[in-house]
Amino acid sequence: MKPIISHLILYTFVIMTLTGCFFTSNSVEEWDLEPNGSTAFGLSRDGRFALIYSKEHQLILWDLTERKRLADLGAQDPDANTVINIRISDNDRYAVTATQADFAVWDLGMAQAKGLWSVSDGLIRDIDISSDGQQILLGLSNGKAIYVDLVSGRRIEFLAHNEKVNTVALSPNGRYALTGGNDYIAYLWDTQTAQIILTFKHEHRVNRVALQRDGEYAFTSDDGKDAFIWNLKTGKKEATLSSFSRQLIFSSARFSDDGRYLITGTPSSRIDIWNTHTGKRQDSFETKPRKDARPPRAVVYDATLDKQQRIISASSAGIAQAWKFEE
Repeated sequence: MKPIISHLILYTFVIMTLTGCFFTSNSVEEWDLEPNGSTAFGLSRDGRFALIYSKEHQLILWDLTERKRLADLGAQDPDANTVINIRISDNDRYAVTATQADFAVWDLGMAQAKGLWSVSDGLIRDIDISSDGQQILLGLSNGKAIYVDLVSGRRIEFLAHNEKVNTVALSPNGRYALTGGNDYIAYLWDTQTAQIILTFKHEHRVNRVALQRDGEYAFTSDDGKDAFIWNLKTGKKEATLSSFSRQLIFSSARFSDDGRYLITGTPSSRIDIWNTHTGKRQDSFETKPRKDARPPRAVVYDATLDKQQRIISASSAGIAQAWKFEE
């Protein structure tokens, strides 16, 4: 019986390892920012600053490094509608927040809003902002992706999608847009001409996209199991994320600055770090849910790699956490 038992133990260990069941749940640092949780939570590129929204306290800006509350920005609009999206610009200076019907741009250095804009012909499903805080990209429920230059007033409606646009990413300089939708397609396109540069086809609805800040890579994933990293210089697939899970559903995705890693979050508390070139999972972590959460899970809204080589996460539990990442 001993050999059989030992083989069963070994088999169980291998299966659990392959499916990624061994992950680190103990973080090295934690910030409990919203006791009742949040509906939107964004991090700066280096993980230092956090902008969080809750119905109770509205929008609050934090310095995680100093563990300091920097500013109470208040409600996004006069009716205090629920904020569902937050993105901080690549240079950490600006942020965009969005409800389903309108969006606001914030100067985080001045801790004040630059303006509030309404969208009348569809519901906002995703949003992004350029480094200068002047250019916005929206994905709408009516199948439109809209690029707006808030200074010049220039507006482009990208109409290639024929279903809901679920996810968008804008290059830091505002020149390139990546959009994905229910039509099983993601497009990389030029915001100056609306011309399609690359087309990425999927077998299911595309629900998450990301652009590497230097324009080397793009990420697209659907609500099935297909998740791809693309080399934008060649237009070819760089890697397929390798997982034994039946589905790979992501609530966030971000490349490391150097493009070596892709950091993803899921609606069920999990954070994964993937090798950009091989698609293999390098490490995994599980975020902390609120004690009364049922099921005991939290949506990962954002995750990034900080200057100390730590993974910083932001979740619907209203908690930010840090883990040591061993390369």
